Amino acid sequence: MAKIAFILLCHKDPDAIIKQAQRLTAAGDYMAIHFDARAKKADYDKIRTALAKNPNVTFARKRIKCGWGEWSLVQATLNALEMAVDAFPRATHFYMLSGDCMAIKSAEYAHDFLDREEVDYIESFDYFDSDWIKTGWKEERLIYRHWFNERTQKRRFYAMFQAQMRLGLTREIPADLQIMIGSQWWCLRRRTCEWVLDFCRQRPDVMRFFRTTWIPDETFFQTIVRHIVPEREIRSRTLTFLMFTDYGMPVTFYNDHYDLLLSQDALFARKISPEATELKRRLGVLYASEGVKFQISNEGRSLFKFLVDRGRLGRRFAMRFWETESTFGRERELLIVVCKKWHVAKRLVDRIRQMTNVPCIEYLFNEEHTALPDLGGIQSTMGKRHRHRRALIRMLFDYYDTDRLIICLDPGNVDLMQDFCSDRSVSRILELECVFTDAYLIGHARRVGLAGERTPQETLERLMPTIRNDIVHESDRIRDQGFPHHEKMRQADTPEQNAPALERFLAISHDKALELARTDHLFSD
Repeated sequence: MAKIAFILLCHKDPDAIIKQAQRLTAAGDYMAIHFDARAKKADYDKIRTALAKNPNVTFARKRIKCGWGEWSLVQATLNALEMAVDAFPRATHFYMLSGDCMAIKSAEYAHDFLDREEVDYIESFDYFDSDWIKTGWKEERLIYRHWFNERTQKRRFYAMFQAQMRLGLTREIPADLQIMIGSQWWCLRRRTCEWVLDFCRQRPDVMRFFRTTWIPDETFFQTIVRHIVPEREIRSRTLTFLMFTDYGMPVTFYNDHYDLLLSQDALFARKISPEATELKRRLGVLYASEGVKFQISNEGRSLFKFLVDRGRLGRRFAMRFWETESTFGRERELLIVVCKKWHVAKRLVDRIRQMTNVPCIEYLFNEEHTALPDLGGIQSTMGKRHRHRRALIRMLFDYYDTDRLIICLDPGNVDLMQDFCSDRSVSRILELECVFTDAYLIGHARRVGLAGERTPQETLERLMPTIRNDIVHESDRIRDQGFPHHEKMRQADTPEQNAPALERFLAISHDKALELARTDHLFSD
């Protein structure tokens, strides 16, 4: 059975550290603590005194003054890891934690989970080929030497960087290493940890390289483990659930996040708010529990993004620079079919395609695999389509040699509608207003990742009003724009009532519009 030795890096809140150590070791596991040497000596003494009689707790032999982005964080981890390997010979796994982490599963579940596979859990993506680094330096972290802390010694940090650039003082990456990157929160087997410590003793060249690498806690263990452990024995993921905001800051969890945390496919979570006393109490009780069954739905990240985006609708204040001289052509007409149920819009435009000669493109700004002609690569990715939206539409007009073109858009693409309707050409919008049952909304939530197959019913019931209101809000935003040629077909109306909207939208005869409105099962799910 798995026995976990937790490697705890912390720098504050001694009372919370003491409780965390007592809670985790009460289940038979172990802990090695590194308390930042910058912290108050009184706080460290308090932790040592409170845990002195606990045989399952040890401390790093040497405390390091830690700084964000520095090698000191890795050295502190190595010091605690080395102590844990020596002090706890029965430990089978070593799990990195911070003082802000808490277990979101029971000890029984955690041990069973680690017993399932003989593997290491550590995020490790190729440093250069992956998009793990979203913005900022990439190669510069490695090929230049960084001696100073960017946050506390900013002037020296950038002065040394600029000097190395001017003098061309770059360095080679160790030839036999493939640099990897990922989260610092890992869980490694005893054998792997012993190999890592042996590697550190045998390869001073690698240690020198990483000591002056910027933010090495995201690359050191990730690279070394990939170097010494077969790929088949590595799961490139962290067992700690964490999320980041759009500003790169970690999301903090509070008392009302208990059910959300339990449903995630992880053993621990960070960051737990110091003020979330009830959440900490409940999670503490949970870790010692037995026989608890967990329903894993794993929708946390997608649900967070969905809810946060509701408050960030924003608008563009000006045209993008590549669009200032771009227009579809004054004599052209862009016909936009807007519908949240994509299959309904596709059903309608397919019928329009059969009855008219107007080219129709389905959801080209929403579906990556929409069938599009080769337009020189501008259509190849969703990012390019959105960036060069006007150029793309103009090229489609030219490709089909037509002055009328039909496209489908999701109601959430109001920015596209604004842009297209501001063009010197004529843009017409036909909105299809559908009826949304609870069953459909639940299916929609699962399709877009807001819920999983095992999401509890009570969670779905709390989520439904938000999703329904979001759909209504999208329709309201379209109406609020006051588009000059905005027609609407409603599922609740008869074909006779919907025909005039089609007649005006397509500029066709009433009889043909009525035939379109009578399309079999047009609004069916």
